[in-house]
Amino acid sequence: MDLLNTLVDKGLRRELPTREEALAVLATSDDDVLDVVAAAGKVRRHWFGRRVKLNYLVNLKSGLCPEDCSYCSQRLGSTAGILKYTWLKPDEASRAAAAGLAGGAKRVCLVASGRGPTDRDVDRVSETIKAIKDQNEGVEVCACLGLLSDGQAERLREAGADAYNHNLNTSEETYADITTTHTYADRVDTVRKAHTAGLSACSGLIAGMGESDEDLVDVVYSLRELDPDSVPVNFLIPVEGTPLAKEWNLTPQRCLRILAMVRFVCPDVEVRIAGGREVHLRSMQPLALHLANSIFLGDYLTTEGQAGRADLDMIADAGFEVEGADQVTLPEHRTGAGCAAHGGCGSHGSDGGCGAHEGAGGCGAHEGAGIRGSAPAPRGNEARTDLVAVRRRGAGTDLAPNA
Repeated sequence: MDLLNTLVDKGLRRELPTREEALAVLATSDDDVLDVVAAAGKVRRHWFGRRVKLNYLVNLKSGLCPEDCSYCSQRLGSTAGILKYTWLKPDEASRAAAAGLAGGAKRVCLVASGRGPTDRDVDRVSETIKAIKDQNEGVEVCACLGLLSDGQAERLREAGADAYNHNLNTSEETYADITTTHTYADRVDTVRKAHTAGLSACSGLIAGMGESDEDLVDVVYSLRELDPDSVPVNFLIPVEGTPLAKEWNLTPQRCLRILAMVRFVCPDVEVRIAGGREVHLRSMQPLALHLANSIFLGDYLTTEGQAGRADLDMIADAGFEVEGADQVTLPEHRTGAGCAAHGGCGSHGSDGGCGAHEGAGGCGAHEGAGIRGSAPAPRGNEARTDLVAVRRRGAGTDLAPNA
């Protein structure tokens, strides 16, 4: 297919595709999806080989957010039965992080619900970063705390943070349909604050909220312009008790096309499959590793992911390898200065923040999905509500985490 050959050539040269080409990727048929994956896979392997970076989420403060993001189970007015708790103490957060690091993660994503941190909150998170880094040499830490005020990004950088996540989530044109308590411009401003402070910028999107192909292309082109090191791609989990609970718009093939489009537009950045991969990609998750070079290990912020051991087996069985702590994530040309110097961004925001914050800006993980297992599998494109499970283990509980 001439389109795919053109996109591969552009991806190897880091040349921006035209909007028409990006839209054409999303418009390809299910019959062509393997060709699309194969083409985008060439670009992924050129810049990242067969390495998969593992990121691990720690939800420092869960629920009771004053923002009204329609996709988020922690939003104002949510009736979702999620865990609700205030700030974890630094030693509690450090113990939670240790589980993910033991499972192979090289980056810890510290997420907190809310509009944005107070100065006292920045102090709390700074103490937590120190506790984690004192116990784990070489670990990368990404903070995802919502909208930043002047000077806060610099304080987080001084405290040892390597990255900051804040997702754009959707296009500027449709943003007000999803959230009314802050603006798209607010989000852009926070990503720029992180970049300016020398943090590795992490910013992504949520697919499946009823957006058009044009909206998806718009937000990915906006991300390319902002130039984050990491782009988490979240797939909406329609959680009961949220306004988007009935929005089941994705198929595995659609998810693969979206990831391929992101890879073609952002060829040399860390593309992360964030929240929702278990629910929407399902048994086709291994194919997505040919497009993205980063995932979250284990559970998400308020929902369960598949077993951490299953993540590791999937990576190995698909012929990929877990990226080591001594390996630099990003290509050499992106690691010379500024935020890229830390070896690439960590990780939302659809639950989905660090690359997985729910609501305020997300560290890249959408409200993930739990594989609960006993319900009969629906056929065709029926909603897989049986794959959505609220997290009841790990941070904020007395139970061992999934890592």
